[in-house]
Amino acid sequence: MKSKVWLALLALYIVWGSTYLGIKFAIETIPPFFHAGVRFLASGLILVIWQRSAGNSMPTRKQWISTGIIGTLLLLGGNGLVAWAEQTIPSGIAALIIASVPMFLVIGEAIRPNGVKPNWQGIVGLLIGFVGIFILVGPSEISGGTTKLNPLGVVALLSACLFWATGSIYSKTADLPKSSLMNTGAQMLIGSISLFIVSGLSGELNGWNIAEVSSRSIYGLLYLTFVGSLVGFASYGWLLQNAPISLVSTYAYVNPIVAVLLGVWLADEVLEPRIWLATAIIIGSVIFINSTRPKVKYEAKEVGETTS
Repeated sequence: MKSKVWLALLALYIVWGSTYLGIKFAIETIPPFFHAGVRFLASGLILVIWQRSAGNSMPTRKQWISTGIIGTLLLLGGNGLVAWAEQTIPSGIAALIIASVPMFLVIGEAIRPNGVKPNWQGIVGLLIGFVGIFILVGPSEISGGTTKLNPLGVVALLSACLFWATGSIYSKTADLPKSSLMNTGAQMLIGSISLFIVSGLSGELNGWNIAEVSSRSIYGLLYLTFVGSLVGFASYGWLLQNAPISLVSTYAYVNPIVAVLLGVWLADEVLEPRIWLATAIIIGSVIFINSTRPKVKYEAKEVGETTS
């Protein structure tokens, strides 16, 4: 059993850590919101049909509404903005900023009614984490970097963190299907509709020619759909049933490192000393926050909400 756990964990590290590069390749010739809509429509259909054939009930009307809200927040507000931001932001840096989602979760929990307030260690962790983000995205004259990041891209990624945190907090009390995979599939289906709507309204399809889509973008989209969404979620679901949650949650600390390295090796992204420094600070602060905050009964649900 131990060997299976570590193999599944390794798959989770690689798969979810590589999705940022997959997005980078997919949006080279496919509009970002449209690509995400196609990805999650296909993944959602596969999961819902699979779970229905396995005997799980379809979501009720109330559950469809709940999964629709969550799917829109996570997949449109979260993943869609990540894809849009990666048009100008390196995939590794995008992954590092998204790794700060637990920090936004702590803040969201603190301000919501009856939420869990952070202790002093958690507040210290938040301050340290935001220092790491400033080192990563702050002015080059102060942060010491040579790569200038697009301000709108940075704002989009920080907004994605906020949407992810909001969707995650809402999901704790929402009426959702008992099957986690049916729940995920329903979120993907409704989220894909939201993504297609924004794709059309934003005008990103104007002038886009499907005949000009590159092979690399097609491979990236297929990888995200069948490996990133399906294999990743299947591995995660199996691990939740067969491994300690403390071990499963380590993917959130490893994925950004995997994303940074893959971006350097396969996309010629620049790796500066400040990126390693920011990586250590951000991931260290998240580990510190997670180790000191009060344990709550829905902690396991939170872990899976920061994927791409």
